Amino acid sequence: MEIRSPKTVGEFKQYYELRWRLLRKPWKQPKGSEKDDKEDEAFHIIAKEKDKIIGVGRLHFNSEDEAQVRYMAVDKESQGKGVGSRILKELEGIAEKNGAKRIVLNARESAIEFYKKNNYKIIKKGHTLFGSIRHYKMSKSLRINQKI
Repeated sequence: MEIRSPKTVGEFKQYYELRWRLLRKPWKQPKGSEKDDKEDEAFHIIAKEKDKIIGVGRLHFNSEDEAQVRYMAVDKESQGKGVGSRILKELEGIAEKNGAKRIVLNARESAIEFYKKNNYKIIKKGHTLFGSIRHYKMSKSLRINQKI
C-alpha cells in the first residue's frame, strides 16, 4: 500500500469520488458536496493499493498553529487494516512540518474510537450533519521538533 498525495487528474477524480461515495452519497447528498472552499490550499492524501484508491484524508490550516483534518474515509473492505491510521499519521506529519502545534477535527460518532486510538481527545459535542450524524470536536497536540 502506498500513502501519498494524489498526482494525476485521474487520481484526484478517484479521490473525490471515494469521498462522495462514502461521506455524502449514503445521505443522498449531491456530487460536489464532497468539496469545500479550502480544496486548493489543502493537503490531500490517498492510500492506494495497486490501481485503486482505498482511503483518503485532507488537512488544511485554520491558523498558523492549528491544522484541521477533514474528509477521512476508508473503503469498507479495507477498514480495520491500519489504512486510516497511516493516512492520519501522514497528515499529522504534514501539519507538524508546517508549524502546527495542534490538530482539530470533527469526528462522526462512529469514528470516535478510531481517533481515540490515535491519541485524539474529545473537546466537546459538535454539530449534527444531515440531521442524523452526530459529530464531536476532537484535538491532538503535536510535538514540534525544536532546533538545538
